[in-house]
Amino acid sequence: MAKSSKITVLGNEITVVSRDAGDFISLTDMIRAKDGNYFVSDWLRNRNTIEFLGIWEKVYNPDFNYVEFDVIKSHAVLNAIASN
Repeated sequence: MAKSSKITVLGNEITVVSRDAGDFISLTDMIRAKDGNYFVSDWLRNRNTIEFLGIWEKVYNPDFNYVEFDVIKSHAVLNAIASN
């Protein structure tokens, strides 16, 4: 079972989850501390981010819902500049 704790970095609380032999820090907490909630929601709409998270889930989550992930991925915006 995972155990969570908090650390304070430059006055910001960051969640640390300890599971098995590893510790995992919350990227969301770190980004929120730096740029606020807007950046987190913008980052999560990015198709590159969604694809990265999907790969991570496929590797580490045996209960990953591939069908629901495809629905979410289809709504994400590709992080690219359109050329004329």
